[in-house]
Amino acid sequence: MTIVSPRVVPAAKFGGTVVRLLNATGKGRLAFRSHAVESLHVDFEGIIGNRHRGWTRGADARVPYLPRDTVMRNSRQLSLVSVEDCAEIARRLEIGAVEPAALGANVVASGIAHFSFLPRATRLLFPGGAILSIEDQNAPCSLAAEALQLANPDKPHIKPAFVKAATGLRGLVATVEHPGQITNGSAFTARLPQQWIYE
Repeated sequence: MTIVSPRVVPAAKFGGTVVRLLNATGKGRLAFRSHAVESLHVDFEGIIGNRHRGWTRGADARVPYLPRDTVMRNSRQLSLVSVEDCAEIARRLEIGAVEPAALGANVVASGIAHFSFLPRATRLLFPGGAILSIEDQNAPCSLAAEALQLANPDKPHIKPAFVKAATGLRGLVATVEHPGQITNGSAFTARLPQQWIYE
């Protein structure tokens, strides 16, 4: 057996800008659609007033190794997308725009290439003291496809095409590492950890 040594990618630091903030406070199957706000206040449980706030959540289809609704740690307190990735999804779907609110996004960022591929444990540091820790890439799902379809009723191809078009572009999920405030229009720093590529 050939053993390949793990590849190590050095730590890095990039700057980005918050171009939009949104909060989702409703309940129900499609109530994850978010609405625009000027700032988000976050503590260790997530966004104050948000539907995904909490230390724990129920297991869903993203967690095939646990029975549905099993209580587990909430690694999905916030959803983040980028202007650039949303534009690429729109291009692939051949529609004018992908509205982040229809995806339930909380933070819309700009200025970091391949935003959806920021690695796990990347820290996003905001001037208002908030620090978010990236947990995972946000895989496109049928609920987001349905919400985007509802926002574009004249484009019936969106729902069946969304998952393929949005793979690798759907953004990230994060948890709060340090409480604080995230303000619309503010600059932030992404601190990428040293990456260990286990092949």
